[in-house]
Amino acid sequence: MSRKKKDRADVPPAAGEGVSPSTAEPKKKKKKRRWHFGDRYEGRRLRTLAPMQYVIPYIMKVRADAQNHFEDRIDMDILDAYCAKKQAEGLTGFGALHAILAAYVRTISERPGVNRFVAGQHVYARKNIVANMTIKKRMGLDCPDTVIKVIFDPADTADDVYRKFKEVADKATADDTDFDNTAGFLRHIPGLILRGVIGFLRFLDYFGLLPRFLIKVSPFHGSLVITSMGSLGINAIYHHLYDFGNIPLFFAYGKKYTVNELQPDGTVVARRFVDLRAVTDERICDGYYYASAFKILQRYLAHPDLLDKAPETVKEDID
Repeated sequence: MSRKKKDRADVPPAAGEGVSPSTAEPKKKKKKRRWHFGDRYEGRRLRTLAPMQYVIPYIMKVRADAQNHFEDRIDMDILDAYCAKKQAEGLTGFGALHAILAAYVRTISERPGVNRFVAGQHVYARKNIVANMTIKKRMGLDCPDTVIKVIFDPADTADDVYRKFKEVADKATADDTDFDNTAGFLRHIPGLILRGVIGFLRFLDYFGLLPRFLIKVSPFHGSLVITSMGSLGINAIYHHLYDFGNIPLFFAYGKKYTVNELQPDGTVVARRFVDLRAVTDERICDGYYYASAFKILQRYLAHPDLLDKAPETVKEDID
């Protein structure tokens, strides 16, 4: 997917631009939808897709067939200043991770199609935003990993994202999580039997019959996985998607680096950036829609102060 010049019609206005508060459309209440046959615990099946979008999951049966790679960079001079402001407001440890997640959550409020998923060769609209992340209980080569799942709402502000993430992460590092207990149980199953168990779980997941408690702890079910390679001191990677589960997006961001940029007046300015790389499941929406969503994400990361207020409206996905 190639980058194109930003189309201001596809992105939110920067601070001070656009619709005035007096003429802004009032925030709409989220429409409560009825459950229909074919819907799943995690979301509702989309029944008004274009013919191509309906057929494509049957052609590309697994996510490995449908992976697209996207790369961008984040201006850390802007984002570091924003994070410092949030820390001064009392949000201890507020960093790039929280800002990226907040920008992603806000993007979904405008482009809900990127929060879809494919299961059983059908496309579904996810009912909430679930961010997965692998974290270490303590930093060290021999320290165990665990997986946290944080549930967000499209109307969340940056402060909301920070508090929800911190609450889940603090609890996970202080005690064993449901994921730890489930993985510990599976570890005791003999390999040949475990292979059959996983195959049976795949069968249940295909038909939307996987037990809810497993979906709630599974690192393979959610809106996205995000990982900080910068915290490990290396550059961002393109991380593959998993064929098990239904995650359609994997974000990775790397360490900071400096670029000397020539200015129009002939001076040279040193600017700091972080690379952001994404691997996406192209079956959930088309390239034009993805491009529009990434441009919105770029705008919010360039103007993070916009994330301090709840969105005026939250768009619903199609039926």
